[in-house]
Amino acid sequence: MSQELRIRHADELYQALCQGHTLAPLTERWPGIEIDDAYHISLGILQRRLAAGDRLVGKKIGVTSAAVQRMLDVHQPDFGFITQQMWFANGAEISLSANKLIQPRAEGEIAFRLKHDLSGPGVTEGDVLEATECVLPCFEIVDSRIHDWRIRIQDTVADNASCGVFVLGGEERDPRELDLPNLRMRVSKNGAPLSEGLGSAVQGNPLTAVAWLANTLGRYDIPFKAGEIILSGSLVPLEPARAGDRFELSIDGLGSTRVSFKE
Repeated sequence: MSQELRIRHADELYQALCQGHTLAPLTERWPGIEIDDAYHISLGILQRRLAAGDRLVGKKIGVTSAAVQRMLDVHQPDFGFITQQMWFANGAEISLSANKLIQPRAEGEIAFRLKHDLSGPGVTEGDVLEATECVLPCFEIVDSRIHDWRIRIQDTVADNASCGVFVLGGEERDPRELDLPNLRMRVSKNGAPLSEGLGSAVQGNPLTAVAWLANTLGRYDIPFKAGEIILSGSLVPLEPARAGDRFELSIDGLGSTRVSFKE
């Protein structure tokens, strides 16, 4: 794909983000689009967000669990960027219309906050553990600017890994004190149990997922920076979020996170 086309698609996806509308899949309009093209489109969207006054606060990996891969029919992880304007406090009531959320879905994750820079290639799970200040429970509200979530891996990477907004819990724990693969997450919706999952749902270990992301972004000379938040992927299936919905998740030994939605 030419640089001109990459710029054009970054423009149209950014406008879809700002205006709250969907587009036909890029993979249908440009069947030859590659993941490298999609990454550069995503980077173009980020540049437009920063130019508009937003601030980069971290990175994310998505589509890491088998349940989410089956649901979206995307069979490898995606990756993208998270910014200050995506970040909401624990317990927030999020306006779908004000935040231009089109077809949002809630997912439960373990988030990492870094104390050291980290850059691939060659990053291991041990390197991630050493670079991590703390882990936190997290809701990510994914959203797609692609019509009806009709995505392939190139579509979601181009669309900033289908990121919408995210909510961090208030409790912070040292990951060295936790058995991350065996942490159990429980999610409820509107007061009723919804789903459960283990840390091992994320590539066998959230540390493995974060190392994969560091090495993948390292191929583009994009490092993790001290202080950044890294979202490691959902432990549970995605769940549509509508006005009036209330979600809560708890993770054994790690605490809880709440979020609700209004029109």
